[in-house]
Order: sequence, then C-alpha cells, then structure tokens
Amino acid sequence: MKILLPVDGSKYTRRMLSYIAAHDELLGSGHDYLLFTAVPALSGRAAAFVDRKTLLGYYQEEAQGVLRAPLAFAQKQGWSVRSAYAPGHAAEQIARVAARERPALIVMGSHGHSALGSAVLGSVAQGVLARCKTPLLFIR
Repeated sequence: MKILLPVDGSKYTRRMLSYIAAHDELLGSGHDYLLFTAVPALSGRAAAFVDRKTLLGYYQEEAQGVLRAPLAFAQKQGWSVRSAYAPGHAAEQIARVAARERPALIVMGSHGHSALGSAVLGSVAQGVLARCKTPLLFIR
C-alpha cells in the first residue's frame, strides 16, 4: 500500500511517525511511504528579486531541513520510503501530491492551532480533508 506522510518538522510530525512505528499492527508492513513537505513559497514580489536557481536552491534547502530527520527515522525503521517537496500552501500541495501519487492513505499529525480548530483539526488538516478524496488518518 502506498501511504502519503505529510511532514512539517514539528512535534506533531514526530508524534505521527512514532505512532506509526509503534503500531505496526494498525497498518501492517511492506508499505511504500512518501514523506512530503510543502515549503512556504516566497511572494511574487520577493521572488522577482531572486534568480530562479537561487530560489529553487532555497526551496530545496528548506525542504531538506524538514525532511532530513523524518527520512532518517523512516529508514531506521526499515520502511520503504522516498521524499518529495513543493513550494506553496501546505494543504493545496498535499492535495496535489495525493492526486498525482494516488496513495491508499494519508497519515498526518494535526496541530489544532485556533480555538475553533483545536476542537476538531488544524487548518492544514482541515484543508487537506476538504480537498482530498483519499482516506485520512490524523494523529494528535
């Protein structure tokens, strides 16, 4: 089964990965995991002052900073894992990756920042839920 794991480098990402590792009976073994992070895109005005190579290098460096620890963790667990990133709004990019990759499941940590959002889900989690038809498992 192909499983999409959106990550952001937060304690919620670490909690989600630890949960999956500790509860292998939940998903079983032998899955293909895709770690994905969305890098906040620079505004059009700011990006206009930076050459394309520098901008792409910035996005790659930011993504690697987020993906490094989750990738090492997943490899240590013996998971079949690859990673990807894209600049843009997190919920939109996660939905795009889900549409392109067609995972059987998306597993993500949920922040629940706002007072109303804390009662249910964080804004990114709500955005992914609204945009995807893929089954989602939220870990809080």
